[in-house]
Parts: sequence; structure tokens; C-alpha cells
Amino acid sequence: MARSHESSTRRGRLGQFPLEPGWRPLLEDLAVHPGDLLRRARLPEDLFSRAEVGLSTEEYFRFWASLEAEVGDPVFPLRIAEVVTTESFLPPLFAALCSPNLIVAAQRIARYKRLIAPMALHVTERRAGLELAFEWLDASVAPPQSLVAAELAFIVRLARIATREQVRPLEVVTLHPPQPAADYARFFGVEVVRGKIHALTFAKVDAERPFLTANEAMWKVFEPSLRLRLAELDDSASVSERVRATLLESLPSGKASMDAVAGRLALSKRTLQRRLSEEGTSFQIVLNRTREDLARHYLSRTAYSCAEISFLLGFEDPNSFFRAFHEWTGDTPESLRQASMH
Repeated sequence: MARSHESSTRRGRLGQFPLEPGWRPLLEDLAVHPGDLLRRARLPEDLFSRAEVGLSTEEYFRFWASLEAEVGDPVFPLRIAEVVTTESFLPPLFAALCSPNLIVAAQRIARYKRLIAPMALHVTERRAGLELAFEWLDASVAPPQSLVAAELAFIVRLARIATREQVRPLEVVTLHPPQPAADYARFFGVEVVRGKIHALTFAKVDAERPFLTANEAMWKVFEPSLRLRLAELDDSASVSERVRATLLESLPSGKASMDAVAGRLALSKRTLQRRLSEEGTSFQIVLNRTREDLARHYLSRTAYSCAEISFLLGFEDPNSFFRAFHEWTGDTPESLRQASMH
């Protein structure tokens, strides 16, 4: 019960995502009347005239689902991806284009994505290439299929604009492949397949292909502003929420000790302990819950081996992961994976 309350509180405080000014010309290009769209989405009709607009995850998804219904074009996510990456000015996007290659761009998007959408991007470098997997911050609300398709297309479009090459992912996976399949296969250069996650995999040569838009000086201009916006978002969160967000970024690198997390949050170890105690929790409790949630996600929605999951969760070896998982759940990782298949 306590975890459910904590989750709902986190959604309430962190679940505000903007409608950028670029939506107005986009809606005009799509021949969608803003008033009709907002009424269908059950949102205030003066939404676009407000200085600062923040939507909850549910409202954000409702907006997208209503846009999908208003447009009535199954391939409009591809049109949106093209417009957003060429005509819209979004600081996180511009920061990505300033990157030296797709690997760095993805890492920057992963860090700042929650400034503009209710999702997280997980970046995993492998010997054969780069995997980018999306996870929605509020798993209790299903995202519109058009939004999923647009996010997948956005990454590919970004890579193509930055490299001026027709970059094709090795694999595109999603829970519900968009239709018509042939149109999306033509855009991606590969068939979109059904899976338990939303993810793209790029060949190593494409992930490391130099961005012609790289501009380190411009990145240094944008980074302080992005950091400030992220800090402002984090200031509205509890300390345990901020610890969890830091762990999500740090676990795969193995830098998830209390000292490391306290340093990332600009707190002393003692202060971090005290503030977590005031919230009725501890660093170890937050770490265990974060690891358990990620383990369940990886086991039920990916084909990662237990050894790979152990690494992604920051364990020293698979046996340590097996013991911890049994303590959390009373079960084994493979048992959970088998149960999720039924």
C-alpha cells in the first residue's frame, strides 16, 4: 500500500509535461482545428494561449489519442517526426543534434527526456551496436500507439538529419506494430516486429557515425539551462524520488553507491541519510525497490539473460542478483520470466 501511495504521489508532482509552441503550426499542417482537438481531449480550450502549459501523463496521452482520432491518418506519426525534428525548436532536441554521434545524443536525450514527455529512454551499448528502449514513467496508463510510433520514428529521423545518411536501425520492436506495416517498414528500412518492449537497435557503425551537426560550443550554451530545468523539476520531488531517478541513470555504470548518489544530488552522505529517514525510508530500501522494479521489467519485457540483467542492475556477479531477487520476491528470476509468458 505504501509503495502505491508513493508512486501516485510521484506522478502527481513530476507528471507535468509541456505542450510546446511548435504544436500550433503542426496542427495547421495536419488540418486539425485546435478547439476541436482540445474538446475531444477534455482539455481547456484556451490551453494553447497560456504562457506555461503542463499536462499530467493521463492528459498528455489523452491529447495524443485525440490527435490520432482528429487526423484519421495511420501514418501521421511519421509526418510528426519529420516536422518536430526540422521545424520545432526544442532545447533537448537541439542539444542532441549538437552531439558528436548517436550514442552521445541518446545519452543526452535520456537525461533530459522527462522535461518534455512522460517517458524514460534507456541506452544500452553492446559489442554489436546500440539499443534504445522506451519506458513510460506511469505504467498504469497505456500510451496511444501513435505516440509510440512517433517516438520510435523521431530517433531514426534525428540520426538521419544529423548524419545526412539514410541510417536504418537493425531492429524496431514494439508491443503493437503500427499499421499499415508496409508504410512503416518503408520509413524505418526494416519491418517493425512485435515484442514486449518499445526499442530500436542500431549497428555500431551507425551509432558511432559522426554527426555533421556536432557543435560542442553550442552544447555548452544549452547544458546549463537544461540542468537548471531538470533541477527545478527535481526540487518538487521528494528525496527518495530524486534518489530513484539518479539510480535509474547510474545502475548500469555501477556507480550506485550511497556516496556516489549523494554526490550526484549535491548532498552529504549524512544529510541524504537523514532526509530519507524523515520520509520513512532508507537508501537501501530505495535501491532494492528500484532494482526489483527494473528486474521485473527486464525479465517480463526483454530477452536479456540473467547475467546481462545482473550487470544492468549494478550487481558484481549473477549469483548476487539471484540471492537478492529471491529475498525481494521469494522466487527465482527464471520463474518470473516463465510466468510472464503465460
